[in-house]
Amino acid sequence: MRRSAIIVGCSVALSATLTSCSAPAATDATDTGKASKSGYLTASDASFKGTGPLTVQLDYDSVEAGGLDPQTAATARSWSIESLVYEPLVTVDPKFGIEPLLASSWKQPDATTYVFTLRKGVTFSNGRALTTADVVGSLQRLLKSKAAYAAQLGPVKSVTATGPTEVTVQLAKAYTPFLAALANTPAAILPMKEIDDGSLDLTKEMLGTGPFVVKNHKQDQYWNFTRNTAYRDTKKVRVDDLKIEIVPQEAARLAALRNGSAAVVNFNNIDSMDQLTGTRNAKVVSQANSDFYYLIQNSKNPDSPLADEKVRFALNSALNRTEIASVALGGQAQPTGVTPSVLPGACDPAKLPAATVKTPDAAALKKAGTLRLAVYTSEPAVGQIAQVIQQQLAKAGVTVKIQKYDDTTYGAKVFGAKPDFDLAVGWFAGYVDASMVSRWWNPVLAGFSGTFLNDDKTLDALIDKAAGEPDGATRTKTLADLCARVDTAAQMLPLVTRPSVIGYRTDQVSPTLRTAEGYGNFLRDITSYTLPAGK
Repeated sequence: MRRSAIIVGCSVALSATLTSCSAPAATDATDTGKASKSGYLTASDASFKGTGPLTVQLDYDSVEAGGLDPQTAATARSWSIESLVYEPLVTVDPKFGIEPLLASSWKQPDATTYVFTLRKGVTFSNGRALTTADVVGSLQRLLKSKAAYAAQLGPVKSVTATGPTEVTVQLAKAYTPFLAALANTPAAILPMKEIDDGSLDLTKEMLGTGPFVVKNHKQDQYWNFTRNTAYRDTKKVRVDDLKIEIVPQEAARLAALRNGSAAVVNFNNIDSMDQLTGTRNAKVVSQANSDFYYLIQNSKNPDSPLADEKVRFALNSALNRTEIASVALGGQAQPTGVTPSVLPGACDPAKLPAATVKTPDAAALKKAGTLRLAVYTSEPAVGQIAQVIQQQLAKAGVTVKIQKYDDTTYGAKVFGAKPDFDLAVGWFAGYVDASMVSRWWNPVLAGFSGTFLNDDKTLDALIDKAAGEPDGATRTKTLADLCARVDTAAQMLPLVTRPSVIGYRTDQVSPTLRTAEGYGNFLRDITSYTLPAGK
């Protein structure tokens, strides 16, 4: 689903030539984030032996209807912050494979059975040992909830303790993304004893097995975490006091990195990679994400030309995703199909039906008339993308009028009971398995998309098929067919990936940062950060 966030694309004015900005050149202060064989943009320096505090600045805080409950968390920011305290059974490696975490191992005796063995020596930060009851209760609680993420776990039939340190999950049918879905913060294992006896209010307090505990938090101002002394690997964690400051102004975060008052900073503006050029002891990198921007074409309005698939496909054929990535996102994004292009098994966006059309259907384009394109103002990159789309479609003879809204109004216009738009730009979390995000293209499963998407039974069948097939050539072919069907129907069109820009002070911290991230958690490897002596 769309998650609120703030990011800015290339800030220079867009021209009719669509060549007004390009990828920033690499300098001593920048790193363009090209894929590395190791899966990392940068790895921590083992010669750094210090311990001490670390200050991170972020643009906005976690804001959830369910407070601090990780199971209801629906934004990447919440997943990142809460992952400092909570841990799931499994996690994601740098190449998007699945690794053990609270489970020391697992086995899969058949396509629908997963047997997890719990790691020894794991305790919650209050000192109580992790039990199978915590695991069973946590997963059952998530499955019974109305949280959006619960659907990603798939067709779970039962979760039971089958031994003192063993938990078995039985699925109703094969579901390949199951382990990938377990590897995110909403599927973290919670202290069920304390939740059940009422001594813990999960919406207001955090109690987990992870490396940090919350010292204090003031909404929209700061978080203060300290090292969890009960954590099984606490001696390996170099950061003993972590302060996360919420600083909405991009210029203020830039200044903090320049003057050293913050060691790690996230940026919304791709141009920050240029603006820090020449700054001593500062480096900035672009991390790829499985998240991606999309364009909705509202097909449910019978009076709209977009009710005609030929018109929608013609408009799709007139789009140039490579140009969108270059102009709106400074060359730091890449075209994608519905399977995020950074993930294993993803379809090739250059081979999608619309990408192979040399001349879009002129007659269909003529029927399009004038279209309204809705964007929300909290994420300027959305507006930049809309401008590129507007100019590309103008070249095809289609007039597009961009309508800018605040987030609340945009939500009502696009996702409300009575949608009032023709086109709309937004973004989705891409997740870790190539088939996970495709569930949002089935309006029956997704719910929120049912007001502007017609249910496509052929597409629904491909979504189910891709989810149930084991990894391999057959599944890759199914995923390619799924991408092609989405592209041809052209109701909701994946455009380009959504990059993350991270800056850090080389004299204060040596971070471990992955080339690509699947759950938007750029703090994922903070336990591997090293600090210089004297910190």
